[in-house]
Order: sequence, then structure tokens, then C-alpha cells
Amino acid sequence: MQARYVHTNLVARDWQRLSAFYVHVFGCVPVPPERHLSGEWLDRATALNSAHIDGVHLRLPGYGEDGPTLEVFQYSSAEAGGAPVASRQGYGHLAFEVDDVVAMADVVVRHGGGLLGEIVTRQIPGAGNLTFAYVLDPESNIVEIQSWESGKV
Repeated sequence: MQARYVHTNLVARDWQRLSAFYVHVFGCVPVPPERHLSGEWLDRATALNSAHIDGVHLRLPGYGEDGPTLEVFQYSSAEAGGAPVASRQGYGHLAFEVDDVVAMADVVVRHGGGLLGEIVTRQIPGAGNLTFAYVLDPESNIVEIQSWESGKV
């Protein structure tokens, strides 16, 4: 049995605003059609009552037309998340390789995001120099931006 990575789901407060952030900041590309989903089949799959989802898939940069997507979905009734913490169990963050971490951090802030911690550069033995930061999208989801010199992981 084989598997192929397809998408990561990000539950949003405002799917249109959040998807626009990923399009403008990271160059993600919307993959039609928009999703407007509801019905007993969705209730059974999600174990929710009267589930209604609106959203879009965004093609992630660097992988071409068949690459994985970021699925940005908004539920009609969603559970509020807590404050972002890098060490929370479960899925922690998305990561994008960028040319310039400092410049990208500025772009993130200009588009309604923020910094979670500091921009750090560190020599990783056997891999090279890593410059990275954890930033926040406009809904406080953690995104790692990273740049490597002399190799990458």
C-alpha cells in the first residue's frame, strides 16, 4: 500500500482573509473550486451536527501543478484555539524556505501577521547555517520561515 501527501487543513476564523494572506505573502495559488460543503455525509465524517464548511485549497509554492495544498476551511461553528505556543503537542507549524528571513518577516507583519520569537541564525552540524523565525499569520497560526546556507534539510 502506498501513500502520497495531499494537503494540510487549516481551520480559519475568516477563510477569505486567511487564504489571501498565504497568497500574497508566500505565493500560494488558489485551486478552484471554492468549497461550500454541508449535509449528512459531512456530519457523519466530522462527527459534528449540521456541519457547514466554506473554504479553498491553495497550491503550495515550489511543487508545480500536482503539488500539495493548504486547505483553508472555515466551519460555521468552530472551537476557539488557544494562544500560539511552539511546544504544543500535535501539528505545530507550517514551514516555508525563503531567500531572506528578515525581509519575509517584514512582509508577514505588513500583511497582518507577527513574530512569535526572534530571528535566529545557528550552525547545524552536517547541514549548514540555518536562519529561521517563527512568525504568526493573521489568525495566530505558527509559520516557520527558514533559509539555509551550505546545504539544507
